Amino acid sequence: MVNSVRRRQFRRKRRVNRVRNAVKRCSTRQHRLSVFRSNDNIYAQLIDDVLGVTVCSVSTLQLDMSGVNGGSVEAARTVGKRIGELAAGKNIAEATLDRGAYRYHGRVAALADAARDAGLTL
Repeated sequence: MVNSVRRRQFRRKRRVNRVRNAVKRCSTRQHRLSVFRSNDNIYAQLIDDVLGVTVCSVSTLQLDMSGVNGGSVEAARTVGKRIGELAAGKNIAEATLDRGAYRYHGRVAALADAARDAGLTL
């Protein structure tokens, strides 16, 4: 039992590192949109890789999501729209999507598509 949990954790960590290293190595863009999702919420951060600082962040915990489940696709669209608006307010037009260990599917895809609709080029 313990070995299977460790093996699963190791595979996840390896997948995260593979995606993140590919994003950093192949991208010429200065900013990275990092996505984290849990069962109940979704989080997005816009990170400046040159300076190593978080420019802005949005999550379903910050937004007034009354009546909407924070772990839904609708909530992910709201977070994506808000992060796109914040990026436009800080004159950031381009970023690279860092999806971590998550597939580009469901909530992650909805967040990225909403950020694109708000004017952020991914």
